[in-house]
Amino acid sequence: MSLSLDNAKNVATVLTEALPYIQRYTGRTIVVKYGGNAMVDEKLKNSFARDIVLMKLVGMNPVVVHGGGPQIGSLLEKLEIESSFIEGMRVTDQKTMDVVEMVLGGLVNKEIVSLLSKNQGKAIGITGKDGNLITAEKLLLRKANADLDHEGIDIGQVGKVASINTEILEAMENSDFIPVIAPIGTDKQGNSYNINADTVAGEIAKVLHAEKLILLTNVAGVQDQDGKVLTGLTTAQVDGLIADGTIHGGMLPKVQCALDAVKGGVSRAHIIDGRVAHAVLLEIFTDEGVGTLITNNSL
Repeated sequence: MSLSLDNAKNVATVLTEALPYIQRYTGRTIVVKYGGNAMVDEKLKNSFARDIVLMKLVGMNPVVVHGGGPQIGSLLEKLEIESSFIEGMRVTDQKTMDVVEMVLGGLVNKEIVSLLSKNQGKAIGITGKDGNLITAEKLLLRKANADLDHEGIDIGQVGKVASINTEILEAMENSDFIPVIAPIGTDKQGNSYNINADTVAGEIAKVLHAEKLILLTNVAGVQDQDGKVLTGLTTAQVDGLIADGTIHGGMLPKVQCALDAVKGGVSRAHIIDGRVAHAVLLEIFTDEGVGTLITNNSL
């Protein structure tokens, strides 16, 4: 049997496996948080863009929310603007916020739009400030084990989501355009805030009643004490893994975001390995997937 025929049969097998997933998710909204290695490695950037364009082409409604922490840090360093951190969070004064808006709303956002366009997709880049998409509130940081009556620490123009105006996103759902969202919001006084991209993706997924929330990471997924990737988890099981300390450290905020989304009405949340080429398609269109699936129902 020739190599070309083997390859053709492999393609046919993949398409056959993908077909029921395509049928199931046609017309459904899938929110993807884009970040980590997938955002800086050239091969991974292009495989991500092709995944998103293909999802749109087969009738799904992908919404991309992106981060940009390393890019912000790099530009701050070039501009000789010092950064300070409290509990791992960047203190954001006005100078820093100007750089955040420049990087997230300009450089990174438009690069992703161009990447999707290069792969024959139609994308529109927006920030949470456009169309009053994201109304924000100041986030006061509370240290671990702090007294509940403690007012929290002011870390500047770092915010949390107060509300989402879905009008602009719903309009794009019924078009050929893919929204690419930078996680910047404004409060009622017009002050700008930098918001965690995972949080923004989760909140958008909830208000759009998304079928899926997909969070790209630089790890294989949620792991047990022996390093085995856990998948097919119910929200009750995840609560238990948090309680017994299996899920801890840097993975905890991401898992909590996924958990909140599912408890808030999103059908399924996925924490996947963005270091794997075509990770998004592998998670959506194959039986095995490439990360951790969290749902309200037993699988």
